[in-house]
Amino acid sequence: MVLCETTVGGVYRIEKMDLTRAVEMRLKALGMVESTRIKILNRKRSGAVIFNVRGTRIAIGKDIAENITVKEDTTDGQSS
Repeated sequence: MVLCETTVGGVYRIEKMDLTRAVEMRLKALGMVESTRIKILNRKRSGAVIFNVRGTRIAIGKDIAENITVKEDTTDGQSS
């Protein structure tokens, strides 16, 4: 599933990012790399997603969220 299809309060792991190099490098600099654990805080009608990654709250627009593939995190651990 893609990031903009997630559920508020859900915990997911990043599987793949299919973005331009500049956007992907910026998100990686913020700690968003493959297998990173994220928690969805809010989803806007516009498609924007607000989530927590490594203790930081990040908001991204629909155009970016549609190109980030995630899977539900079923582990109980709190590691990122």
